Amino acid sequence: MPSITKNDYFTKEQEQTARFAKALGHPVRIAILELLNSKACCYHGDMAEELPIAKSTLSQHLNELKDAGLIQGDITPPSTKYCINRENFALAKSLLNKVFK
Repeated sequence: MPSITKNDYFTKEQEQTARFAKALGHPVRIAILELLNSKACCYHGDMAEELPIAKSTLSQHLNELKDAGLIQGDITPPSTKYCINRENFALAKSLLNKVFK
């Protein structure tokens, strides 16, 4: 009898929802997304001046959001450009709305 793995049980949609939720699991990341979502275009600048955290900590949070696909752009200093990934942002909203309906 073949064993059932988690990949056989959970849908791709459930796995993607969990990945987005994990990326949203820290208040700093929520603040980053709110800041970026309030901008009409990409943000060029030093977020460490706007958020009360060390640059190294900020980089870790930006990388987590980028790995989840919620932001995009060049997040490697000295050239800094941060943008909401609008397609994945909309997907995250849709998937999370299904959970909370």
